[in-house]
Amino acid sequence: MHPKILVGCPTSNHKEYCLKEYVNGVKSLSYPNYDILIIDNSEEENYYKKLKEQLPTIRDKWMENARDRIVHSRNLLRKKVLEENYDYFLSLEQDVIPPKDIIERLLKHNKKIVSALYFKLGNDNKTLLPLVLLEDKDSEGKTCYRRATLIEVEQNKLLNVACPGLGCVLIHRSVLGKIEFRYDKEQKGFDDVFFCKDAENNGFKIYCDTSIKCKHLVSGMDWNKIKK
Repeated sequence: MHPKILVGCPTSNHKEYCLKEYVNGVKSLSYPNYDILIIDNSEEENYYKKLKEQLPTIRDKWMENARDRIVHSRNLLRKKVLEENYDYFLSLEQDVIPPKDIIERLLKHNKKIVSALYFKLGNDNKTLLPLVLLEDKDSEGKTCYRRATLIEVEQNKLLNVACPGLGCVLIHRSVLGKIEFRYDKEQKGFDDVFFCKDAENNGFKIYCDTSIKCKHLVSGMDWNKIKK
């Protein structure tokens, strides 16, 4: 009756500032058939000890490069989905707080990959920037990617997108069966970009329901201080 969902993400002590709100968010989800698993890859154990008191948590090994840590941890979640017969993985980053009915609203679209929407502030600390990329053509007619505009996402509809990120995206197990999380050391970008490229190459379409807007807690995070 209700597909089995795993909700979780990789995390580290860098996200401790939003732990309380995240715990409240994932524990308040209204869907009746989901489990939670957080993968902590902090260098020290203090945050892991704090996490496991509040949410099911696995301690992963620490690696110097953040992209290596994230990919390794996310693939532990992928493995759990596949080995324990979950129907979907809801990738929900610790700084993204969704509506309580997020799973029901994403499931109703019956898509293999479908995300909610969240934003970040522009350099002026005022402008909202949608964190979703659309496919477009450049001046020479070549395929390129651009950020969706506020006008495009204010229409509250299901959009076919190029890359919504992994902050709040529902992924069917059939996708994870074909795609491992990865990144390319020779290119910029985290595993979300490469996941979306691999999904497209495997024939999967990616969607974003722009009517589902999540809170994004970004004020306590400084990526410039983290080795990528």
